Amino acid sequence: MKNHQNVIISIANEQHIKFSKMIADEMASSAAARGTGIAQRTPEYIQLKMEEGKAVIALTKTGEWVGFCYIEAWGHGKYVANSGLIVSPPYRGTGVASSIKEKIFELSRKKYPESKIFGLTTGLAVMKINSELGYEPVTYSELTDDEAFWNGCKSCVNYEILMAKGRSNCFCTAMLYDPAWEKKKKPKKTKWGRHFEGEYSLFERWMRIKKKVFLREKKGGASANSSGNQKSKMNFFQMIGSFFSF
Repeated sequence: MKNHQNVIISIANEQHIKFSKMIADEMASSAAARGTGIAQRTPEYIQLKMEEGKAVIALTKTGEWVGFCYIEAWGHGKYVANSGLIVSPPYRGTGVASSIKEKIFELSRKKYPESKIFGLTTGLAVMKINSELGYEPVTYSELTDDEAFWNGCKSCVNYEILMAKGRSNCFCTAMLYDPAWEKKKKPKKTKWGRHFEGEYSLFERWMRIKKKVFLREKKGGASANSSGNQKSKMNFFQMIGSFFSF
């Protein structure tokens, strides 16, 4: 693991296009390793985001690629997503992902000051970062209904599950930041509080059960479990469903 103290995070531009294939390849390999969660993007798409000034890139002082994230706008700019967060393996766990998220969040607020910023994630680390930035976990119904956004999920291995659930749920947890919360000076509250520090172990447990249930349903083996176990799991979902995006 490397130290990220010598890493510089800046708004990406044309001079960074040479890293687009490397970034796309790392996104693909990461998605394959995790088996979930990352909608793949082509080098050309990443290049476009760089040219538009809607991406941030992290490099070492010697020019080594470290990380990347980009902005997508949906629903005529009503919604904005900070997508494709990826960090080079040697720099994972160093805190650089948090710094990249902060930079892309800042850029999003500057370019789209009135837009709601949302994200879908399967990662606990990203969820923690989002919470620190002011995001709240929400249901899928609170996200954009822009078909172009949901079409972007087609490259995800779990797209079949998403559609089977009527786009109301999947492995990812939905999180949202609404600038109106800051204007009102009364941020949206969940029953668990503005930020949910200390509840990450519950989230991890929930994600493990959710994954098992979804995969069992996908394989058509849900009936193999006893009704008692199924009832217990559904009670668990109901208990925290309004907090997370189930």
